[in-house]
Amino acid sequence: MSLKRRGGNHMKNPKVDEFLRKAEKWQKEFKKLRQIMLDSELTEELKWGVPCYTFQGKNVVLIHGFKEYCALLFFKGVLMRDPHRLLIQQTENVQVRRQIRFTQIQEIMEREKALKEYVEEAIEVEKAGLEAEFKKTVEIPDELQFKFEASPELKTAFEALTPGRQRAYILYFTKAKQTKTRESRIEKYRQHILDGKGLQDE
Repeated sequence: MSLKRRGGNHMKNPKVDEFLRKAEKWQKEFKKLRQIMLDSELTEELKWGVPCYTFQGKNVVLIHGFKEYCALLFFKGVLMRDPHRLLIQQTENVQVRRQIRFTQIQEIMEREKALKEYVEEAIEVEKAGLEAEFKKTVEIPDELQFKFEASPELKTAFEALTPGRQRAYILYFTKAKQTKTRESRIEKYRQHILDGKGLQDE
């Protein structure tokens, strides 16, 4: 039995404590979702500036919030069964990740048992070493996907670019090894994208 199942408080990550203290929106919902995560055997970390839960170093699920909703994001959601029909494909470009969205804490409390089942299945998918087959496209990096969800106009502008320009941006962003570098590259070219320009356009 994992330490977390016996009582997860000592397994809390102080960086996530800080994240919750600073959260201006969805704070109650975040805390409840965190409690559910800490009841699992996952390890709590802070990645991309949000709580992320890992198994043996592999990303399994994270908690994030946007203007209209907060959500659990399952990194291999496409491989999970969805008995309660809760999993959402954020956009047609997202091949593997899936969300479960919430707009109030009552929804989380009512679905707590089901959410724990989904988390357990996500862990089993990771333990089994399952991998999703990607279509022959370039996968949008998490940092860009999160920017799209926070800024629909950026997503619209990006999708209006030619496939070649989209691919050039994605390759440039993903070449950076660190999250902070990828995020800074995206911010640097944000206005370029909104203006309908490619990476090399003046």
